Amino acid sequence: MKIRITFIIAFLSVSLTNIFGQNQEDIQTLSICSEYVKSKNYDAAYAPFMELRQRNPRFNKAIFVYGERILKDKIKNSNGEQKVSFIKDMLKLWEERAQYFPSLTPMGAYKAKAGQLQYDYRKDLELSKSQLYTTFSEAYKADAKTFTNPKSLYTYFSLVVDMYDAGNLLAQQLFNTYEIITEKVESEVKNFTNKRNSFLDEDGQPKELSRIDNSRLKSYNSYLKAYAQISSSIDTKLGSRANCENLIPLYQRDFETFKNDGLWLQRAMNRMYAKGCNDDPLFVTIVEQKNNLEPNADTSFYLGLLKEKAGQTNEALKFYNQAVDLETDNFAKAKILFKIATNFKSKSRYSQARSYYQKALQYNASMGRAYLAIAAMYAKSANSCGTDNFSKRAVYWLAAKEAAKASRVDSNMKKNAAKSIANFKAKAPQKSEIFSSGRAGETINVGCWIQRSVTVPNL
Repeated sequence: MKIRITFIIAFLSVSLTNIFGQNQEDIQTLSICSEYVKSKNYDAAYAPFMELRQRNPRFNKAIFVYGERILKDKIKNSNGEQKVSFIKDMLKLWEERAQYFPSLTPMGAYKAKAGQLQYDYRKDLELSKSQLYTTFSEAYKADAKTFTNPKSLYTYFSLVVDMYDAGNLLAQQLFNTYEIITEKVESEVKNFTNKRNSFLDEDGQPKELSRIDNSRLKSYNSYLKAYAQISSSIDTKLGSRANCENLIPLYQRDFETFKNDGLWLQRAMNRMYAKGCNDDPLFVTIVEQKNNLEPNADTSFYLGLLKEKAGQTNEALKFYNQAVDLETDNFAKAKILFKIATNFKSKSRYSQARSYYQKALQYNASMGRAYLAIAAMYAKSANSCGTDNFSKRAVYWLAAKEAAKASRVDSNMKKNAAKSIANFKAKAPQKSEIFSSGRAGETINVGCWIQRSVTVPNL
């Protein structure tokens, strides 16, 4: 018995020594690789990376983090068959990461990365658009939740359009995918907008942030900018394929089949409104059917539009307010309020428009475009909201002040806001005029619908 126990102890001792020794070797190899990667000496990092990857891929996730950087550099700085070899190895690396660290490798995110890599090097890999479409489609279906990369979402939709143009997809498939992807983008925009809004106080003013929070805010704004860019690109790519001439016959044909399908009705009425098809009788039919089946904030908004078109202003306003009341999500509520405001603005009903823009800001404090819209209305009213030339032009200072709020709450609006501010200030009284008027520091009360005051700058 003693001999057996002694043998077991000896065996365990040797095994633990081997494991400890191996781990020490792995730690040392990873450390060497890490130092080379940090100094961006990827050529030198390649050997220890491959050694550890082959010997003990489960050792540490950093193997795959560093490996991705190393292979990215190898792909960038190689050509021909060697480049193809590195591209394929990157795809293999992501598969291995999913195998050894599945909980740290979101399927949708990494399948999207794999699809994007193949798309970017499609000529090197000799891949057809059909093959790439299949790759992206399967990735999205496998895990839509983590398929969030803006560039990959656009690439996926671009391939869908190409497949439709080639006659490989039906119009309904094209529009369905368009709705799915735009809804996905909207969901991500909502997510990052809510995160950004957490850095604003109850008055919509930016809080004092720590270095870490500033970094997070910068990241949120970066994502929001990317999503805004691809939203525009997606609509451009879809182009005239979704104009009224194409949409109306399609929806007329399919209405009887889908008239009890709430999702189909929702998407159809939203698309018709977005493309300016709301003058067609079919739009009325779809809105009324959706309202009978599943009334919601959107149907109330559209019914308000229809009532307004019929000259029933009071009824229209009732439906607009009902739309706001029915919506429970703050982000969506702000969107509804913004649409109502914009509708009033287009009819030069500025006071009502401003009221709804301000309500929108109560639910989405970083909606910079609402501030720019108010500023634009001020500027357009300058000639009719003053008593003399000086006070009329002073309205432009008020417009500039409002535009400045846009960039304060949304850094992605800085360029547009700066352009508007420069334009407004150029139209306001200049220093020489302020001096000659003797009105520096004076508070001017702006009348008409604006009912605000502005202070003449001191010289």
